[in-house]
Amino acid sequence: MEHPLLNEQHNLIRESVRDFAEREIKPLAKELDAKQQFSVELTHKMGDIGLFGMVVSEEYGGQGLDYLSYIIAVEEIARVDGSHAATVAAGNSLGLNPIYYFGNEEQKKKYLPDLCSGKKLWGFGLTEPEAGSDSRNSKTTAKLIDGNWVINGSKIFITNASSEISIGSSIQTVSNDENGKKEFTTIIVENGTPGFIAKTMHDKMMWRASNTAELYFDECKVPESNILGKRGDGSKIMLSTLDLGRLSIGAMGLGLAQGAFEMALKYAQERVQFGKPICKQQAIAFKLADMALKIELARNLLYKACWLKDNHKPFEKEAAMSKLYCSEVAKFVADEAVQIHGGYGLMKDYDIERFYRDQRLLQIGEGTSEIQRLVISRYIGC
Repeated sequence: MEHPLLNEQHNLIRESVRDFAEREIKPLAKELDAKQQFSVELTHKMGDIGLFGMVVSEEYGGQGLDYLSYIIAVEEIARVDGSHAATVAAGNSLGLNPIYYFGNEEQKKKYLPDLCSGKKLWGFGLTEPEAGSDSRNSKTTAKLIDGNWVINGSKIFITNASSEISIGSSIQTVSNDENGKKEFTTIIVENGTPGFIAKTMHDKMMWRASNTAELYFDECKVPESNILGKRGDGSKIMLSTLDLGRLSIGAMGLGLAQGAFEMALKYAQERVQFGKPICKQQAIAFKLADMALKIELARNLLYKACWLKDNHKPFEKEAAMSKLYCSEVAKFVADEAVQIHGGYGLMKDYDIERFYRDQRLLQIGEGTSEIQRLVISRYIGC
């Protein structure tokens, strides 16, 4: 795939990850989705080929690659299956990143090697039943008592937090609330800590083979040293993490759109109506042309945002734009791909049915499309 921002290394990563996804994930994706089954084996295999810790420096077990390399990897997994792309995207952007960018040396050395290898996973505990887009409405509290944080509250929709290989989560807490002004602090809580329960959520419409959890804290006590970053920096840490996470959600949207487009094109080339393949019918040909156009625009926007990040330039506005546009392109392309498949697109025998379901979360997770527009509007001076 030719693109002016890609070098030989980027192309090799794309080729190797695409081969892995086609060979290892694609044959199992439909079955795992039907069974709502998270695969430890496939997660370990994704770790074995280096899909976790791609941007983390080698001293902590990572590969020290640029962000564009990581985004290409997420894109290629999403081209085949959203659930496993979610495991990789959340494992890196939400799991590893807060510890890597804000943790102290002891925390980095303790957690990052296993997380970078894919042997273990980590959650990002921000969302609550009453705190979604309004993250500052968090009600989970942490009180410092005799050298320990005592945590009470709950989190919901937390990826990678309750699987067999999940070992902990970074939790946003309200550490002080005086005169109506909340102080937010991020605290590390390991799975198995007394008073902490991570419960797997089932019956999801999408990403059914990824791990999603509810977290409950009842007088959960952890050492004061479990603080991530500085006291009072919790909201800053979480929102900074989301800036990077938007790039990976953009990559999931781009990859899903690419996969859905390829399915639709193949079907349209083979399906004959009125004496010729439907891709030769102008109504269908124009749909495919619009799909290809939007995918190309989405890729250019996302790669530009990654280039800005890799070159230490402000990228937050472009990250929000990428997340918004790529997720909405995924929605458009998946919908048109189902239309091209006709009745077959509604049957579980065809992968496009799964893609149509999987794309829906992309306009909600890590900041809704409405929130992305709010973020962008602020950057342009509104």
